[in-house]
Amino acid sequence: MTSRRKFIYKSIATAIGSITLPSFIRSRGIHEDLGVQLYTFRDAMMKDPKETLSKIANLGIKYLESARSEKGLYYGLTPLEMRDTCKSFDLALKSGHVLLDSDWLKTIEEAAEAGQEYLICSSLPTKGQYIDNYFSVADAFNKAGEDCKKLGLKFGYHNHGYEFETDKGRVLYDVLLENTDPSLVYMELDLGWVVMGGKNPIDYFKQYPGRFSLWHLKDMSLLKEVSTEFGKGDLNIPEMLRNADLSGVKYIFLEQEEYDNNPFDSIQYNLNYLAKLGG
Repeated sequence: MTSRRKFIYKSIATAIGSITLPSFIRSRGIHEDLGVQLYTFRDAMMKDPKETLSKIANLGIKYLESARSEKGLYYGLTPLEMRDTCKSFDLALKSGHVLLDSDWLKTIEEAAEAGQEYLICSSLPTKGQYIDNYFSVADAFNKAGEDCKKLGLKFGYHNHGYEFETDKGRVLYDVLLENTDPSLVYMELDLGWVVMGGKNPIDYFKQYPGRFSLWHLKDMSLLKEVSTEFGKGDLNIPEMLRNADLSGVKYIFLEQEEYDNNPFDSIQYNLNYLAKLGG
């Protein structure tokens, strides 16, 4: 399995090395920075998380980001079991999607046990598409960032499409960016949802350079309003990669929420797409 992964890594890095890519990919090889959001494999993870993680490793994936499930944050495994299982397959659980709720302090402790680097809030802790709520959310995020920092973790927020709505002439996502401390709140930009929200991620890279430590690299079809394989939707993926340095991204997580066949085929398709960018 190890030799197969090395072959995949070398093939992808060689194929895309000729286009203008961010320096961290050029210098270390894209495989060292590519991860996957486990929501992509949600059904399989619920049925057999260990077998599913083995299959993900065989795709050549390096890093993982978990998602909440009916069996908890680690799909029925304890945080230590999740950490050790990932390690056995040469995977690293770098991030996880969580809620900012009454179990927050327990969530932080478990994330530290699992060996994560980031905790990403996957939805607003309070509802309301108006500026005052986003001011309150920004305060809550700053506090959550302080909580995480005490245990050596980093706190962040993952957008959807609704944050790009406006209230009183202001884009609500901008309110979050401008009222959270960059040293405490790290943004995970879901590029597909930015497009679905009617915005261009590049504009955010330019307006808030270095602010987006994590990406969800996800193509989206505006016509069908679903995620799709790379190159089949409306996200200009080569342009995103050319501007990755400007965004400040450290980890890129592939994600696909819908697929025609199965998530393994879709992620393989996406990896092949990246490998072909060099022509």
